Amino acid sequence: MSQTFIPAVFIRGGSSKGVFFHAKDLPAERAAIDPILLGVLGSPDPYGRQLDGMGGGISSLSKGVIIGPPTHPEADVDYTFAQVSVDRPVVDWKGNCGNLSSAVGPFAVDEGLVPAADGEALVRIHQVNTRKIIHARFPVRDGRAEVQGDFAIAGVAGTGARIRLDFLSPGGSQCAALLPTGNPVDVLQVEGFGALPASLVDAANPAVFVDARDLGLTGAESPEAIEARGDLMALLDRIRRLAGVAMGLGAAPETVGLASPRIALVAGPLAARTLDGQVLDPAGHDITVRMLSMERPHRAVPMTGAMGLAVACRIEGSIPHALATRGARPEEIRVAHPSGALTVGAEVRQDNTGWHADSAVVFRTARRLMQGQVAVAG
Repeated sequence: MSQTFIPAVFIRGGSSKGVFFHAKDLPAERAAIDPILLGVLGSPDPYGRQLDGMGGGISSLSKGVIIGPPTHPEADVDYTFAQVSVDRPVVDWKGNCGNLSSAVGPFAVDEGLVPAADGEALVRIHQVNTRKIIHARFPVRDGRAEVQGDFAIAGVAGTGARIRLDFLSPGGSQCAALLPTGNPVDVLQVEGFGALPASLVDAANPAVFVDARDLGLTGAESPEAIEARGDLMALLDRIRRLAGVAMGLGAAPETVGLASPRIALVAGPLAARTLDGQVLDPAGHDITVRMLSMERPHRAVPMTGAMGLAVACRIEGSIPHALATRGARPEEIRVAHPSGALTVGAEVRQDNTGWHADSAVVFRTARRLMQGQVAVAG
C-alpha cells in the first residue's frame, strides 16, 4: 500500500509533544481525521510503544493539534486538540491540552498566521474543544518566536523562552458549570468500595479530586507504583466513570470517555521523591497531586489538570482547599507532582449564583522539533 504525505510540524509544548497541522491540509470532518491521526501517532499499539508512528507510548506524547483561521471574534486563530489513545483506536476531541496550548502562539507566528513585531507578542487563541479563549504572550526575535531563554519547567531538561498563558473564564469547559453538581464535595457510592468523598470540578478540563488517604495511600506514590497495582487502577477507573456520570459527561459509567474526567489523588505538602531522585521540600509547595490521564498515571501533571487543581484549592469546602496550605499570595498555588513543582495563578470568586473561575495563569516553554511532511498509509 502506498503512502501519502501531509505537511506537519512536530513540537514540544511544556511537558507534552504533538503533531501540528494546518486545518487546510486535513479533511473537514473529524471522522475522516481520526484514521489519519491514529496512523500518524502509531495507534492502536497493543505493545504500548507506538513504534510505527510519532507517538511516545504515553498520553502526553500521543497528541494532535489543528490550527486554522479564527471563528471567534476575539481570537487570532482556532486551535483544535485531539488526544489519541495509545493502545485503542480512539481519538478524543472533548478536552484540551494545556501544555500544547503553549506551542500554539509560537506556531501561529512562525507559520505567518499572526504577524508579530520583535518584542513581546500576544496571540489570542480560540480553543475549539472547550470554546474558551487563551492569551499567549512570548518573546519574538527576527519575526519568529524566540526559543532560547532561562526559564525552566519541571519534567523538561534545559531551559527556554518563557511563554505566559492566560486561560480566560476556564470554568465549565465541558460541563454546565465550574462545579457541575453545585457542591464543593460530593459523596460517590463506589461499587466494591463504598462511600467516597470527591470534589468534581471543571476548570480547563473536568477532573475528580480524591483525598489519597481515603484510598489508603499517601499521595507520594510514584506513577509506576500506582500503575503496578491493578486493583487500584481498576478502582480509580470506577471512581472516574461514576464521577463522570455525576458531572453530566455520560448517561452511564460505560459511556464516559477515556479523556474526561481525569482523576487525581491529592494530598497536602509532602517530602515526596521526584522521578529524577530529588526529594521535594514540603515548604516549597502547597499541595501534592498524582493525576491519571487516558487511564495512565501522568509522569508530571497535565497542565489543564494543574489549573483545575489550583482553582479547586481556592473553592472553600472542596477537598483540595482542605488539604492545601495557604501561601503568601493566595492567588498562586504551588503544585507538586512526580516530576517537580509548578506555580499556577487562579482567580476565583463566589457570588449568589455559586463559584466562578475568572482566569488561570501558567508559564511554559516550547520548541519546534521537526518540520516537513508526515507519512500516512493511503
